Amino acid sequence: MLSYQHLYHAGNPADVQKHALMAWVLDYLVQKPKPLTYMETHSGRGLYDLGAPEAVKTGEAAAGIGWLEARFAPDHPYRRVLEQVRAEAGQRAYPGSPRVASALLRPDDRIELAELHPREEAALRDAMAETQAMVHKVDGFSMAMSLCPPMPRRGVLLIDPSYEVKEDYEAIPGRIAALHRKWNVGIIALWYPILVAGAHKPMLAALEAARFPDALRHEVRFPPVREGHRMVGSGMFFVNAPWGLAEEAKRLDAVFR
Repeated sequence: MLSYQHLYHAGNPADVQKHALMAWVLDYLVQKPKPLTYMETHSGRGLYDLGAPEAVKTGEAAAGIGWLEARFAPDHPYRRVLEQVRAEAGQRAYPGSPRVASALLRPDDRIELAELHPREEAALRDAMAETQAMVHKVDGFSMAMSLCPPMPRRGVLLIDPSYEVKEDYEAIPGRIAALHRKWNVGIIALWYPILVAGAHKPMLAALEAARFPDALRHEVRFPPVREGHRMVGSGMFFVNAPWGLAEEAKRLDAVFR
């Protein structure tokens, strides 16, 4: 399905959790003078205007970045990215994960981004035009499978679907297993929503019990961002989580309290 547009939800509490953890991971990885590969299966438009009518209509950013940003230390990599992007694109700008990555990675690091939605893909190309990123208008899982194992082999894959297609919950464990078989040293990060109905639970049970019992799982809870909204939390599941990420996740818990 190609109806999902993240502009309505940019900067919400789930974005804060996801982007804060990804910023920490990438900042940690670039401390070593070895190049890396960053890949993303569902990239969105990369850069969002929180003053746009779509964002204002839902008000989700006010319950997310508007409420939580001041709780991060000024030197946290997420705060550094926010400041850099606002300096480049204006005070209403909010970076999606592709811009989080490009702000932290180095010129010799590789960035591969997939996005199928025509309007989002075009906006993504504009947002990443001054970076080394390669943008692909293809299915994200197909891109990841075709590129794995990437060169450089060191790196991160972010899987961040909208879950509009309910079959994603059933398919993702097998897809991650297949990617891990091809790229067993890669960090694979999966974002998932925590909905009132608990649709994520069988997916996580399949991932943990059969394939990745030692993966790092982090969840935060928050009130619905608007009346009738069914998302009450956000989760991240990391295969091959880097050293120190578990402690960073605990620190993030304090931000959401």
